[in-house]
Amino acid sequence: EVQLQASGGGLVHAGGSLNISCAASGLTFDEYAIGWFRQAPGKEREGISCISSVDGSTYYKNSVKGRFTISHDVARSMVHLRMSNLKPEDTAVYYCAIKKSLAKAVGGLITFGPRGVDYWGEGTQVTVSS
Repeated sequence: EVQLQASGGGLVHAGGSLNISCAASGLTFDEYAIGWFRQAPGKEREGISCISSVDGSTYYKNSVKGRFTISHDVARSMVHLRMSNLKPEDTAVYYCAIKKSLAKAVGGLITFGPRGVDYWGEGTQVTVSS
């Protein structure tokens, strides 16, 4: 059974930094895209970043580009999201997810949507105070 366990959320002041991580277990496949969605109160869940296990290509939503950095420790099946220059609008519950269908398509992604996600992790709360 695939499980995704997120950790590292918390409270930070605007302009600060925070790292969140996701540990994947029970994987029986080695080609997939793994990344992060977030959902703020009253808003739809949005995909903000993902990385391919095949070639390490990355995708970032425009609103986080230049501020967030995703990395993947393939050997340990962990994905990390380094979030810098955080803004109050980054406040949300962050979810780790795997989409096998995007394994070789991350480099050409225009959007990273929740449709077709194979596995979801539990969320971790990130709160940015102004």
